[in-house]
Amino acid sequence: MNINKDMKHTSKNTYLELPGILYTKQMPTPVKEPEMIIFNEDLSKSLGLNKTINESNATSVLVGNTILEDSIPISQSYAGHQFGHFTILGDGRAILISEHITPDLERIDIQLKGSGETPYSRRGDGRATLSSMLREYIISEAMASLHIKTTRSLAVVSTGEQVIREQIQSGAVLTRISKGHIRVGTFQFAALKDTETIKALADYTFKRFYPEIDSTNPYITLLDKVVDAQAELIAKWQQIGFIHGVMNTDNMSIAGETIDYGPCAFMDTYHPNTVFSSIDQQGRYSYKNQPLIAQWNLARFAETLIPLLHDDQNKAIKIAESSIEHFTELYETYWLNGMRKKIGLFTNESSDRILIEELLDHMAKEKLDFTNTFIDLMTPNYRSPLKTIDEWLLKWHDRLNKQAESFEESMTLMRSVNPYVIPRNHQVELALKDAVMGDMSAFTRLLEVLKSPFEHKLNHKQYTLPPEPSKEVYKTYCGT
Repeated sequence: MNINKDMKHTSKNTYLELPGILYTKQMPTPVKEPEMIIFNEDLSKSLGLNKTINESNATSVLVGNTILEDSIPISQSYAGHQFGHFTILGDGRAILISEHITPDLERIDIQLKGSGETPYSRRGDGRATLSSMLREYIISEAMASLHIKTTRSLAVVSTGEQVIREQIQSGAVLTRISKGHIRVGTFQFAALKDTETIKALADYTFKRFYPEIDSTNPYITLLDKVVDAQAELIAKWQQIGFIHGVMNTDNMSIAGETIDYGPCAFMDTYHPNTVFSSIDQQGRYSYKNQPLIAQWNLARFAETLIPLLHDDQNKAIKIAESSIEHFTELYETYWLNGMRKKIGLFTNESSDRILIEELLDHMAKEKLDFTNTFIDLMTPNYRSPLKTIDEWLLKWHDRLNKQAESFEESMTLMRSVNPYVIPRNHQVELALKDAVMGDMSAFTRLLEVLKSPFEHKLNHKQYTLPPEPSKEVYKTYCGT
């Protein structure tokens, strides 16, 4: 495969240049009564989409009734380890309708989620519920405001149709924006075919995501880049108490973005064993396991690249192992640096990890709120009502005093990285409950608050409150 050097300056669907086994041309299934529920005007303008998708055609285009000029919609094929078990998958309810070049000359995918059956639907209806699509919309946009790499949400359009899940629900289509929808599972699927297919996919991926890098062995560089991107991403998840819920290999993006917001949630009460997914009975994807699972997924990615890393298979395996082993060091560095900032540390000392882990141990033992604990630490002359943490507070202040920076400068640093508000489960669920009944007011208010998560505003105080025990949301669902 030969990808043009000016790939970024063309707007056609470049994925079609890949071997046909990696996709299927697929039109969305039209709906009779679409209605725009929410449209992300700020995102549309920043991406330069407002010239293509406007007030007159947005609803029709973003539900799949109208196809953009020169667009060839496709659904992508991929495989994946789901809860450790390998299976053949694909876009069972998603269709990539177009690629687009932003004003910054970045290529993005425009994908419709819930747009009808595809060859990969596996007896599913290809549709999505309004509730689950609005949930992905608000969580993904909150993640973007938290400065965490993520797919973005452009719009949710109701279909006017009903879908059957545990109950009959309203249907909707989400428009998802991404740097690219290539997953670890995409490489696993390509590797089932032959070396030429995996090489074509690797060449395309390297040139699309890392075009600025001139490498003598782009496949080693690709592996190292993906390992580094995932180490940084997972560290940021851990630093804000985010739990993805289903870290299957088909849900790990090669572009380094958080993707597929199914049974995800943010922790209220801190505990490392926290699980939210209703189907994760064994805790495989618990909060504490996310770094380990990320490394396991990356090992599966590395396996697909073995034929490309070196002509000698044994040397290729050693290269792959070395890169995967480096994940631990990268993750620890990203995590520790981020956690230092969360407690106001500008400098590095060997004892910092112990100090941070002692705080987390206190939080778990005393069942403290993850987000609010760090907010409390920024309160002037803070003294915990829990005497068990007093000793830790003394250690922390001693550590702060060793820095050249003042206490006020440490507080400024903490305010820049510790969110004041997060999309708390109970608040999201309440907003969704009203939204599916036609009242979007609570949803739009919460969405507006989440756009500025680091600002300490008095009128945002209600959004910082943990749920009452009777309103805790223990499980979330994928909505498929």
